Amino acid sequence: MTIFRKLGWFFKQEKKSYGIAVFFLILVAIFQIIPPKIIGNIVDSMSENELTVSKLAIWISILVFVALGQYLFRYIWRTNIWGSAARLEKILRTRLFKHFMQMDQSFFQQNRTGDLMAHATNDLTAIQQVAGAGILTFADSIITGGTTIIAMIFLIDWRLTILAIIPLPLLAVMARYLGTKIHTAFSTSQAAFSTLNNKTQESVSGIKVIKTLGQEQEDIEDFEGKVEETIKINRKVNLLDALFDPITSLIIGLSYVCTIILGGYYVTNNVISIGQLISFISYIALLVWPMFAIGRLFNVIERGNASYDRVQILLNQKSGIVDNEKGLDKLSVGSFKFDVQHFNYPDDDRESLHNVKFEIGSGQTLGIVGKTGAGKSTIMKLILREFDAYNGMISVNNSNIKEYALDTYLKSIGYVPQESFLFSTTILNNIRFANMNLTKEKVEMAAFNADLDSDITELPLKYETEVGEQGISLSGGQKQRLAIARALVINPELLILDDALSAVDARTESIILTRLKEKRQNKTTIISASRMSSVKDADEIIVIDGGTIIERGQHDTLMTSKGWYYQMTTKQQLESKLEGDEINE
Repeated sequence: MTIFRKLGWFFKQEKKSYGIAVFFLILVAIFQIIPPKIIGNIVDSMSENELTVSKLAIWISILVFVALGQYLFRYIWRTNIWGSAARLEKILRTRLFKHFMQMDQSFFQQNRTGDLMAHATNDLTAIQQVAGAGILTFADSIITGGTTIIAMIFLIDWRLTILAIIPLPLLAVMARYLGTKIHTAFSTSQAAFSTLNNKTQESVSGIKVIKTLGQEQEDIEDFEGKVEETIKINRKVNLLDALFDPITSLIIGLSYVCTIILGGYYVTNNVISIGQLISFISYIALLVWPMFAIGRLFNVIERGNASYDRVQILLNQKSGIVDNEKGLDKLSVGSFKFDVQHFNYPDDDRESLHNVKFEIGSGQTLGIVGKTGAGKSTIMKLILREFDAYNGMISVNNSNIKEYALDTYLKSIGYVPQESFLFSTTILNNIRFANMNLTKEKVEMAAFNADLDSDITELPLKYETEVGEQGISLSGGQKQRLAIARALVINPELLILDDALSAVDARTESIILTRLKEKRQNKTTIISASRMSSVKDADEIIVIDGGTIIERGQHDTLMTSKGWYYQMTTKQQLESKLEGDEINE
């Protein structure tokens, strides 16, 4: 019953609804004991030849009244119990979703998408069942069982009643034993479902790669293996779950046998009438639900308890990024300073950045270049506050970025990664995602600055074209330009292009950079690139290698020094020339 204590905060919040529900459950239970008694009276009247039409009409009228009353009372308790359970699911679902939105990158590295989806679906449903079916079975089994037993004692015979309820302790022992087994089995089952869910999500997301590499059959076999493992684990859960009903039926059967033997003896000896025996047997039938309910209650409780623990483990995880909600709420980039002496990723002792310092003035552009794994993206992640545990300070207008409210700081940044996520909606809605009330004219201007407008006008539905899941209908270059347009519509104080021009040709790259320079004369821009042509017009260029700056300066200065930047620029210019010669041939 620990799950009821864990959900005590919710039951306290919903005490009025549950109080109303319990009250009407009591009324239903009271009304339920009336029909068996009336049936017994009718049987006794028939056996004594005293049943008349008027008496029968009275009994039938009472039965109709009881039926209508039960219908009304059931409707009220169902509305209150299931309504409260739905509210619990809403609260937990909202809490979990908000938690996901607030967590840092480390959280999503440690928890797979499929696992998170399983927590947000199966686990929450199991918890909701505790607040719905769990409360119902707990309260109704006690109320119905209690009122029925009282009716059996006072309306029929107390000795017969004691004999009928003797098997109940056996049911409690069985329920507790199987409940413990089910708790362990269900935890394993939920973990297996999470694994299967994650496999499905990865396969669907990576279908292009799977098909390109010809791994369809291997992936199907891997999926089938996980399905078989999940089925195997769930068979154990179902085996334990299936034991509840037959064992409960056996116990109920014992009650019937004992009742018929002793009850038949009492009837022949005129201790009770035949009508009372029939009423008593009907009351035993009413006890069937409470008995079954006890078994099912432990099932629901153990499933809900396991799921609640899994969800709480997620909710108890803390983000490494602490939001200063009362921090600075206005940001205008005058000067941007980056001064990090040391940074390494969590659970990684290797130093990712060392003594990296640079400053960008308002309206200036900084270029960051370096080979793959040099630390360029790490700098972007620190600027975006994906990690806060570093030695040093990143500041805007001489204020530490940690002093800003996250909502204020991040909304002032337009970030375009190399691989941008696009939503399965129209081009129009993808571009204006940050502000769905944005006019179409502003969206078109952003598309023009990203050199995407001509591509869009060639599409049959133009801006109303659906891009498909993750922009599957667009080319790599179109995706990048759409992401740039999406960042530009908010007119960010700081625009970060993290290798965001890698999929466009040199001509398109030149057009975009020229338009950005014209549009963002008073705004700050950081361009991280693997292609030197992307940064050659920057006010300053820094070269990163091994997590530190090895060269810095403007394009002409770096070319004169003939270091890494000069070598890469020369190499890329030669490759571009050779490609052009091949095209001309």
